[in-house]
Amino acid sequence: MPTTRSVLPEPPGRPGPPGSVLPEETAPVPPALADDDVPQQLIDRYGRTVRDLRLSITDRCNLRCTYCMPAQGLQWLPTPDLLTTAELTRLGRIAVERLGVERIRLTGGEPLLRRDLEEIIGSLSALRTSTGVKPDIALTTNGLGLERRAAGLRAAGLDRVNVSIDSLDPQDYAAITRRDRLADVLTGIAGAQEAGLAPIKVNAVAVPTTVEHRAPRLLAECLRRGWQLRFIEHMPLGPRETWSSQDVVGVDQILEVLREAGFTLTEVGRPDRRPAALWRVAAGSASGQDYPAGTVGVIASVTAPFCSDCDRTRITADGRLMTCLFSSTETDLRGPMRAGADDDELIRIWARATWGKPRAHGSDSPQTESDGFARPQRTMSAIGG
Repeated sequence: MPTTRSVLPEPPGRPGPPGSVLPEETAPVPPALADDDVPQQLIDRYGRTVRDLRLSITDRCNLRCTYCMPAQGLQWLPTPDLLTTAELTRLGRIAVERLGVERIRLTGGEPLLRRDLEEIIGSLSALRTSTGVKPDIALTTNGLGLERRAAGLRAAGLDRVNVSIDSLDPQDYAAITRRDRLADVLTGIAGAQEAGLAPIKVNAVAVPTTVEHRAPRLLAECLRRGWQLRFIEHMPLGPRETWSSQDVVGVDQILEVLREAGFTLTEVGRPDRRPAALWRVAAGSASGQDYPAGTVGVIASVTAPFCSDCDRTRITADGRLMTCLFSSTETDLRGPMRAGADDDELIRIWARATWGKPRAHGSDSPQTESDGFARPQRTMSAIGG
């Protein structure tokens, strides 16, 4: 059974009672600023500085992955509630040009369902950081239809894509996603490679019933195709009945499965503070086919959390700020924007919310509930990855 451990010291200032989660109205406030002072960075009580913005542009998805949402789907946001291209660009501009953000990842839902995706990326790619460089712009996608748009997305300024593929077996993939679309996804990735989007990263959620036969095959094929595979520990971000801490396939089990299948792994670590810890994979052979050397990653959010150096912030498709993936509170940015707030006021709202960012997994308590996680109000597709 995986364990969740405390990953940060007690915060300075005014912590809540032991074991409590501070509600929004009593969350610690940042040091007082003069009326004309505007923060130039997003920093929380634990000294973590935001460098990475996860910007969700839709909650809609054309797959129905079992660990993400029910078979009938969810009640989607009405179109008028979604951030417009101009609003997304404005928040991106504030983040990059005034608050020190260096990377933007567009997420969903399925972001390819936005017809204006190329326009959004084009606007964001025109931004420049304080050092005068374009922000790194990435896209998390299921790959459906990517081959038709990859060249245009690349031309607009997209740098790379992460594609979700949990299995390379068509029947297995169809059972997971409730859609028989694996061939279309592989076509989409081929289009991304042809367009020059690199590196191609593949995200795969590890589940206990199939990890022993699925993980080795997936890694070998990703190495052959030049993709970088990232296994993700299953987190409690879908329907409640789909997750149990006892069923989490942790990083140690994933590595054991791969080594028993014959892969030679050498630990690299997390040199760039990205979510995935990396291992070098030596060239070898599996199922009678050779594969080249490469890397494999594991995003061990459950068994080896990396909250202590988290540099991410999230904005949902309807303009709600979530400072942690597991935040139980949200801060509205769309409302003030549409009410006429200037950039300085939006920055103050953003900075105030960031200062109250939870210690880990949505809580200021070392343990939350029985499994170490607070539960956000939304599922993953409605938050944005």
